[in-house]
Amino acid sequence: MMIAIGGFLLVERLTGRRTRFTPYAYEGEHMGDRTQQEQASPEAQKRIRESFDRQGLMAHLGARMTHIGPGRVHIELPARLEVTQQHGYIHAGATGAVADTAGGHAALTLFPEESDVLTLEYKMNLLAPAADDHIEAIGTVLKSGRTLPVCQLEVYGVRADGERKLVANGQQTLIRVNRPAE
Repeated sequence: MMIAIGGFLLVERLTGRRTRFTPYAYEGEHMGDRTQQEQASPEAQKRIRESFDRQGLMAHLGARMTHIGPGRVHIELPARLEVTQQHGYIHAGATGAVADTAGGHAALTLFPEESDVLTLEYKMNLLAPAADDHIEAIGTVLKSGRTLPVCQLEVYGVRADGERKLVANGQQTLIRVNRPAE
């Protein structure tokens, strides 16, 4: 359950504990700075990592999940020849794929174990070429709801020295579905 209070969101985890986070960065602060330490429960992390590991495209691209928090997931994609376009920048298709995956898994952190999510739509704005050491996609749940979560998608180009630049942003709507019986 999510409740907006004074710009912050309260997320009631499956454990019944409440966690505060905001999708908006304060001036001079990266969005991930305040929530990077906040981790999802070990059970939720295991479930999210297993879901991520079943995605053949993410393995094919060489993407890796670097943070799983309640309503927030980070995925990094190293710059390699195989994920670039003709000018040497990381391809917009790869950028969109990791952003979509980050948002979907961020939403999944807030749903019960028997749930899964599918993307209904996403829209990305490409703001700058991704000509960096790697990109970091951050999916943040803006509104969870019971069925249709909405996520903010941000993609940063990250240089080898750690300098970050926003290269794409977007929004995503997903649908919660019950996981098929195995």
